[in-house]
Amino acid sequence: MTVGGPDAGRISRLPRGRAMTLAGTLEAAEAAAPVESLDVVARMLQERLGAVSVSFLITDFTGSSVVRLGAAGSVDTDEPARRITLRGTLYDDVLRTQRPGVEDQGGPVRIVAPVTNRGDAIGLLELFLPAAPDAEVMREVGETAHALAYLVIANRSFTDVYQWGRRTKPLSLAAEIQHQLLPASLACEAAQFAVAGALEPADHVGGDTFDYAIGRDTVQLSVTDAMGHDVQAALLATLAVGALRRARRAGADLAEQAGQADQAVREHGRKGYVTGQLLRIRLIDGKTEFINAGHPWPLRMRDGQVREITPKIDMPFGFEAPHSYRVQSLDLRPGDRLVMLTDGMLEHNADSVDLSDLIARTRDLHPREAARTLIAAIVDANDGHLQDDATVMCLDWHGTSHPQRDAATGADLTDASQPSPTGRATPGRWPAAFN
Repeated sequence: MTVGGPDAGRISRLPRGRAMTLAGTLEAAEAAAPVESLDVVARMLQERLGAVSVSFLITDFTGSSVVRLGAAGSVDTDEPARRITLRGTLYDDVLRTQRPGVEDQGGPVRIVAPVTNRGDAIGLLELFLPAAPDAEVMREVGETAHALAYLVIANRSFTDVYQWGRRTKPLSLAAEIQHQLLPASLACEAAQFAVAGALEPADHVGGDTFDYAIGRDTVQLSVTDAMGHDVQAALLATLAVGALRRARRAGADLAEQAGQADQAVREHGRKGYVTGQLLRIRLIDGKTEFINAGHPWPLRMRDGQVREITPKIDMPFGFEAPHSYRVQSLDLRPGDRLVMLTDGMLEHNADSVDLSDLIARTRDLHPREAARTLIAAIVDANDGHLQDDATVMCLDWHGTSHPQRDAATGADLTDASQPSPTGRATPGRWPAAFN
């Protein structure tokens, strides 16, 4: 999606005429082939703003790097994508803060804006303009970046280009299966909560998965860990996740979901088993129930203090011995952060990482960034080579008294003095740098 043009001398203020509305942007992109829709938006921005270049960068599976997607005709899926490491870059700042960045070093002015939908940081929009942007330009860039998020979500089911862009190295068959079991969006914002998950596969995939689903009245989460490694573990994980989703979508309660997962693994899992933790929160009042199927205990942060929750533990899914699953209550209050994890976060050299301390120190980060930080610490402790998958799910419970939150990031819109983290300002306000 890199577009260059000869009009480098044009000013950055918008030319007269109809603005690039969300509806207009989506309509123009939809008329193109799925692999060319981003190029259409790039050309529209170039024409309106006189941009020297416009690019879309997609985040990879790990969240530690981005990949620049070129024009559709230049994409060669036989070659691994070229990774741009995030750490210490403007890209990293924009993704972490969800605020657009402007860099002016005397040449074309660089703008990087987050491409995010409901808290899921899909990627970045990067433009080079011939002059510094004013507030009107920044508003249009922010709105276009938000439109790009919808375009990626709408088109990624039709093409492998976006999947290709997220792969900085070839996946094994087990890893391919594992990634397909994850939710399409690794993070989500709603009025009452924010949730995000992160997974770092081991050198030999260990069968970790996580999932979430939002209903009219509830949000449900799960973290599972299939025994073994490689394809066998991935197949076990498929049984468990498939059974949980089937039961959940049929309206089954938490105990029935666990029972169906147990039955599926027991009948088809070739004597394998899967540990898991299921969580269900009522959005109307925050009442929370959960089931622990032989899984590591979750951690809850409240008022700056991290404590391990010690539930009653039932059998993993798939055990032959007679057993049932007990639905337990969990005390969840507004302001709490709940962290669910797999044993890959606790084993081997991971014990050199003080998870409780790290959870406390990352309290001000969005759950998306907190989860990535926790995973990165475990990866660093193991010199980049994990013996078991490391998985984290991070949930912030805002409570039921936050009806007005930014749909993309969850920012509280009741305080009009605060700029929106997406770069789409709350009424009457813009970040000082753009005034």
